[in-house]
Amino acid sequence: MNLARQVADCARLSVAIGLNQGASGNVSARSPDGLWITPSGLDMSGLRATDMVRLDMQGRVLTGGKPSSEWRMHRDLYAAFPQARAVAHAHSPFAVALACLRRDIPPFHYMVAVAGGMDIRCAPYATFGTQALSDAVIAALQERRACLMANHGLVAWGTGLERALALALEVETLCGQYLRCLQAGGPVLLSQEEMAEVLERFRDYGAGA
Repeated sequence: MNLARQVADCARLSVAIGLNQGASGNVSARSPDGLWITPSGLDMSGLRATDMVRLDMQGRVLTGGKPSSEWRMHRDLYAAFPQARAVAHAHSPFAVALACLRRDIPPFHYMVAVAGGMDIRCAPYATFGTQALSDAVIAALQERRACLMANHGLVAWGTGLERALALALEVETLCGQYLRCLQAGGPVLLSQEEMAEVLERFRDYGAGA
């Protein structure tokens, strides 16, 4: 139940820092037999450990009630990325705005590299909770730790809950900064060489994976 409590704590924190509101978004953590994930349709700000749902890797409920509608995305992410120990999905304001434009985040700032590459991709649109959406997200996350989801939001993974949430918050911040740059006429982008140097330095960056 300790892991369930940690997922619940992270879910409440995602609301407190402005990444989620109401029942939007979801959080999960890998467990030895599958994952713990936030439930469907409950206000994230009031979640407790007893509300969490434990699933196996086939999506069967082992403990709790109805899991988040995005459980497939979480399950598939853990299957695709063995390093991932936690996932944070958010409907945060700036990420949603940029995702509704269906735009990748280019290398306008070196912190884009915190997600693992020279840009942050926007996955194509698919209906929430579907296998099609999960497939689109997994493709967008290749060699990345975060991506946008067209007309939806963002998702980020990390080696722990704190890191997954921190990365989600960093991506939300980048979305806001990039949108402001677009309003001002568009940013000057860093070159591939400049971003390659940043990525090399980020190999040991504390807030990485």
